[in-house]
Amino acid sequence: MSESTRSNFIWDAIEDDLKEGKYTQVHTRFPPEPNGYMHIGHCKALIMDFLTAEKFGGKCNLRFDDTNPAKEDMEYVYNIQKDIHWLGFDWTGGLFYASDYYDKCYEIAEDWIRRGLAYVDELSKDEMRAYRGTLTTPGKNSPWRDRPAEESLDLFRRMRAGEFPEGSKTLRMKIDMASPNLVMRDPAMYRILYKEHWRTGNKWCIYPMYDFAHPIGDALEGVTHSLCSLEYEIHRPLYDWVVEHSSSLLNSKPRQIEFARLNMTRTVMSKRYLRQLVEGGYVKGWDDPRMPTLSALRRRGYTGSAIRDFVDRIGMSKADSVVDYALLESCVRDDLGEKASRVMAVLRPLKVVFTNWPEDRVEELTVENHPDHPERGTRTLHFGRTVYIERDDFMEEPVKKFQRMYPGFEVRLKGAYIVRCDGCVKDTEGNVTEVHCTVDLDSASGTPGADRKIKGKTLHWVSEMDAVPFEARLYEPLLNDDSEEVDIPSTEEEEAEGASVDKKDFISRLNPNSLTVLHGVAEPCVLDAAEGDTFQFLRSGYFCKDPDSTKELPVFNRTVGLRDSFAKQKGAKE
Repeated sequence: MSESTRSNFIWDAIEDDLKEGKYTQVHTRFPPEPNGYMHIGHCKALIMDFLTAEKFGGKCNLRFDDTNPAKEDMEYVYNIQKDIHWLGFDWTGGLFYASDYYDKCYEIAEDWIRRGLAYVDELSKDEMRAYRGTLTTPGKNSPWRDRPAEESLDLFRRMRAGEFPEGSKTLRMKIDMASPNLVMRDPAMYRILYKEHWRTGNKWCIYPMYDFAHPIGDALEGVTHSLCSLEYEIHRPLYDWVVEHSSSLLNSKPRQIEFARLNMTRTVMSKRYLRQLVEGGYVKGWDDPRMPTLSALRRRGYTGSAIRDFVDRIGMSKADSVVDYALLESCVRDDLGEKASRVMAVLRPLKVVFTNWPEDRVEELTVENHPDHPERGTRTLHFGRTVYIERDDFMEEPVKKFQRMYPGFEVRLKGAYIVRCDGCVKDTEGNVTEVHCTVDLDSASGTPGADRKIKGKTLHWVSEMDAVPFEARLYEPLLNDDSEEVDIPSTEEEEAEGASVDKKDFISRLNPNSLTVLHGVAEPCVLDAAEGDTFQFLRSGYFCKDPDSTKELPVFNRTVGLRDSFAKQKGAKE
């Protein structure tokens, strides 16, 4: 895959900044919160941050926003780093944590209190919400807003010393309660939280809010361009306000630029929702292949290059839009189409017996590993009296235009012979258990007889003598309908004030058929596959070997079908 060289409005803005001399070297950062695994929705920001630094010969930092110890864990830190490397990037500017700057944040907070830019407030969550006002009505000043700076400074130090219970006091910026921008109505800077931090231990019981700590971290690290999704556009005045009023204690003045976030149909785009799925047992962990996390997509067989291609295709814009999941699948197909070796595997086996084939006769057939890459060699298959085909490839009474196996009709077997179906055997309940066919012995692949024209299609098959049992896991989208799952991330302040998720409505939309487990048979080469190896199972899709595999039973996840499953659902002809 070649990275696109076309420009976008962000790169245009950066080029203008460089021409005007505002900055001499581009320095970006990617600031994930280590409170869950990264999902596909994060890729747009991740790729833009790292790719922008690469394009302009600059640097990109990885900085973990670890300001909420109640939800954070080293497990998430390790997996985020793994995901970034999987996508082909590295943090050339260094690895940092918001907690690296707790002392500096505290220093700035005390400086603001002395300068009358911050105060300790004692409003409850509900009172704070009521005082804030609405989009059409201005907020009201807190009764604690004009308390003397010395009093606020004393209370803030006592907050740090652990003298007050959680929720009893907050440190707020003193900006403008009548601002038309609700974000600017005296936002919180610090809250009391008696949680041990995974990096700083019990040193702190007050923690800075994201809107305060984030711009400070950017400025201290020398970040020039803070790239973020569009929901933070309303926060940009606050970002600039924090940097401006801390300029004497900071290294630089970054510029925030927003772009539209990534929304996709039938995809969960919120770590809060994803956490519900994991903790509620609806999926088997963060890397369950039904999940949209990068670790889950990797386990399912998606490639980092396909995801980069996907982000490149959707492009960067300021307008919110919804991308069809089928586009991501198309990118994966394009990538795996070149990389994946071809293998025959039968997902729903039906036995076929060739009545005119001697029981002791076995032929060795040679088939290519990739039709477009002969340099990748060939493999040998055995052909005998009994094989397995897909159960869906046989109908005793065919429907109109059915061109696969049925009595009196001829089909080709991939790389082998033309065969004619003569009939079938059923059990006592009327289920077909075995199909009987006659082989055209003069139609072996590679002989003149193989060119004989027939109406039937070419079917894949697996020889009974070589058949390796395996488990196939087929996936559909987690959500039942075609509407996107848009969840604007709340700020820490909103979470602290009780922002909640409508769990009942979300769970009711889950697709009960998101996972189908089948037991099929495949060629012997699947036994030698390593975890993560991907094949194209002919006519079935791309499959990746799962970590759950054992020596006795390989497990394969269907990465993606050979065709657009959404188009198929909407009535595309087979």
